[in-house]
Amino acid sequence: MTIAHEEAVIDSAAVDAIFAEARTANAFTGEVSEQQARAIYELTKFGPTAFNSQPLRVTYVRSEDARAKLVAALSSGNRAKTASAPLVAILSYDTAWQEQWDNFLPGYNAPKAMYDAAPDLATSTGNNNAHLQAGYFILAVRSLGFAAGPMTGADFPAIDAEFFPAGDQKSFLVVNIGQPGPEAWGEAKPKFAYEDVVRTV
Repeated sequence: MTIAHEEAVIDSAAVDAIFAEARTANAFTGEVSEQQARAIYELTKFGPTAFNSQPLRVTYVRSEDARAKLVAALSSGNRAKTASAPLVAILSYDTAWQEQWDNFLPGYNAPKAMYDAAPDLATSTGNNNAHLQAGYFILAVRSLGFAAGPMTGADFPAIDAEFFPAGDQKSFLVVNIGQPGPEAWGEAKPKFAYEDVVRTV
């Protein structure tokens, strides 16, 4: 039992499933239903973002044709596990996320002008907040009892050309989802201690 377990408002089994015992899987089995895939997003959407912006877009890859095209854009070490994963998600961000302002923050659209006037700021804000939501996505996967295998080893421009040719989304992460298969884990990797990374000022 750690201090995290003792202080958490969720039970110890949940702490373990979402955080303490959860690890990136490299082999997968089982199935992920459409309802479960929907539930992953339904949990993800509640995580906080700047201005409630929600730039993350999720593309679930299920068809054989789409899976083959995605696998071809991955680094060699990521191909086999992605080809066999029950479900794969491409995470991207909406390149015009601020155009949805009246939908995600109705009644207060004054800040939108700042992003309209500064395209680079709009891009970095969309990218940063989508990455934040990606973290929530992984925790949502774990909270439903699945393992997640997030990967950045990919040719993302090629993925964008194949899946988002209009340029309306930019991909940044591929996530395999399912039950951990045989030999899904390597050796546990060390994590930094509190004293290594935290200071109080």
